[in-house]
Amino acid sequence: MAGPSHHILPLPEFDKPVKLLIVASPYYKDISDHQVAGAQAEIEKAGATWDMVHVPGALEIPTAIGIAERMSNFDGYVALGCVIRGETTHYDTVCNDSSRAIQLLGLQGLCIGNGILTVENYEQAVVRADPDQMNKGGGAAAAALHLIALARKWGNADKGVGFTREILLAGDAGNAKKA
Repeated sequence: MAGPSHHILPLPEFDKPVKLLIVASPYYKDISDHQVAGAQAEIEKAGATWDMVHVPGALEIPTAIGIAERMSNFDGYVALGCVIRGETTHYDTVCNDSSRAIQLLGLQGLCIGNGILTVENYEQAVVRADPDQMNKGGGAAAAALHLIALARKWGNADKGVGFTREILLAGDAGNAKKA
């Protein structure tokens, strides 16, 4: 099976420290433990560090990421959870809302690897979470690392053409830097 070393892209390399926040919902503890182990190993393989928080369920993951972004200084985030289909429409709500919220945070510029599993049954979750099998936790960490690398590449670019952040902020007199 595809293990942690079978990613399509090689892990990015960083010249400055990188710290990620793993936000995990341990609703299914053994699944969560596998996801977290895969993510931690991938982050450490890239020479980065991580911190971790737990939240009750998948719906709280994007909220926790949003709070951390406003109140802390992480470079990126790894969202880890598991939603298994039940007999009600709650599954669809949780899958769609958590995914959409993470996507919206990403479109605002946050570097998030989405490792929230959405599966039909427990057996599918086990295969996807296991670091020795599909290692979706490691894949989510790798995705976050790649986004951080892009943000740093473009954030450090010396742009002589186009609208820079400083030019756009200069239009807002309250935030404009004094020349």
